Amino acid sequence: MSEGIALSLSEVGMAYKRRAGFLRSREHWALKSISFDVRGGETLGIIGRNGAGKSSLLRLLAGISNPSRGSISTHSDFISLLSLDLGFVANLSGRQNIRISGMLYGLSRERIEALIPAIVDYSELGEAIDHPVNTYSAGMKARLGFATATVIEPDILLIDEILGVGDLAFRRKSSATMRNRLKSDKTAIFVSHSMHDVRALCDRVVWLDDGNVRMIAPPEEVIAAYEDCLGNS
Repeated sequence: MSEGIALSLSEVGMAYKRRAGFLRSREHWALKSISFDVRGGETLGIIGRNGAGKSSLLRLLAGISNPSRGSISTHSDFISLLSLDLGFVANLSGRQNIRISGMLYGLSRERIEALIPAIVDYSELGEAIDHPVNTYSAGMKARLGFATATVIEPDILLIDEILGVGDLAFRRKSSATMRNRLKSDKTAIFVSHSMHDVRALCDRVVWLDDGNVRMIAPPEEVIAAYEDCLGNS
């Protein structure tokens, strides 16, 4: 998918109910009017303050949530959200979770079993792969999630802050994997607070501010404007 548009958002908004007192709630718009295209083969960064709508946007793109208004068009069959908050059945082993992930991606049982050795090897979890995930540290979950998503190789990989988790060696390894994706025809959308990672890994960057797109441009332009805004706030 090195040419054309992989994802397209048009006037997308996402609202949910917030408790506002006893038996009362009010509508909160996490995303208000989001429009942009994701090009096939690019890595698109998403930055913004906490609460700007970054994770909500990834959940929409992954199909976990539905937009309250607007439309999302995808030209890919295989999208994976890599997040520490999603995707694991806590009382099952890492190996069992790999099988579940593969089935959710539509892979055959034979294909999943063929990929498991490579996933276990990449994760470096060793014997822990057969232990329940609820015994894993955050770093171990990051290893499992990243290994599963990257070895299975979805058309579009959505990454939510996971590169900053785990030990230094694994962070270097996962960053190197992302750089290799930049040289391939795969597409990635990367949410991060690390401006260093965004500069190194992304072709373009979307700056989200209070549920709206404030700027879309090459990394240096967006990061400079974003950091200037933070410095003046």
